[in-house]
Amino acid sequence: MSSDVTSSPSNIHESTTAEKDLIDFGYKQVNKSEKVDFVANVFHSVAAKYDVMNDLMSFGIHRLWKRYTIDCSGVKAGQRVLDLAGGTGDLAAKFSRIVGKTGQVILADINHSMLTVGKEKLVNKGIVGNLHYVQANAEELPFPDNHFDLITIAFGLRNVTDKSKALASMFRVLKPGGRLLVLEFSKPTTDALSKLYDAYSFHVLPKMGELVTQDGDSYQYLAESIRMHPEQTVLESMMKDVGFEQTSFTNMTGGIVALHRGYKF
Repeated sequence: MSSDVTSSPSNIHESTTAEKDLIDFGYKQVNKSEKVDFVANVFHSVAAKYDVMNDLMSFGIHRLWKRYTIDCSGVKAGQRVLDLAGGTGDLAAKFSRIVGKTGQVILADINHSMLTVGKEKLVNKGIVGNLHYVQANAEELPFPDNHFDLITIAFGLRNVTDKSKALASMFRVLKPGGRLLVLEFSKPTTDALSKLYDAYSFHVLPKMGELVTQDGDSYQYLAESIRMHPEQTVLESMMKDVGFEQTSFTNMTGGIVALHRGYKF
């Protein structure tokens, strides 16, 4: 009798099912149900120094990326804006001034610590009245259909467990004629820049994070999550797949960051 072990159909099914339940958390594979908590712990850890680290690790260039996003938004007075994964509110603060008293801005984030820091920051700046805060999962947005004129998500999509589900949720709550802007780290356009960026991301960022936030591991995850995020053309295809039209993207800083656009008609 042979002693060879052969996988039964049920074993193969169990193995396949187990693999489907896994998702990337940086370079690690974790259960899909656990990723939200892992990401939450990252941002709980860095929330207090989030703005400082953004300035340090981007040499302040993140302000230019966000300014370009604002310029491309086309938002007008009286409109309704969702700043998703809005963190400490850089974009929401600008939109609040643009839409005015007759408009509305919702700063939404899944992470309570980030929302708390963002709210304190914006209230201290006197930005109140038309700005509201909602703790929400991008995959299951708690808003009515056809509700927002503009949705932005800046440096947050790569942390979402099911990106396609989140994009579909954004499409649902966007008004016909509305637009989505996704500002996200992406793939550098040249090999030379890619190698330089890798060296900086994996050798400098974690040390900087350790020095400033006493948490180098979170910035190691940051570098890994950027590499695991879909590149420009793949993300554009994902947006099309859930219904967005007239999609396009603009590379900034050599493709280190890209701004994606999509419309709902």
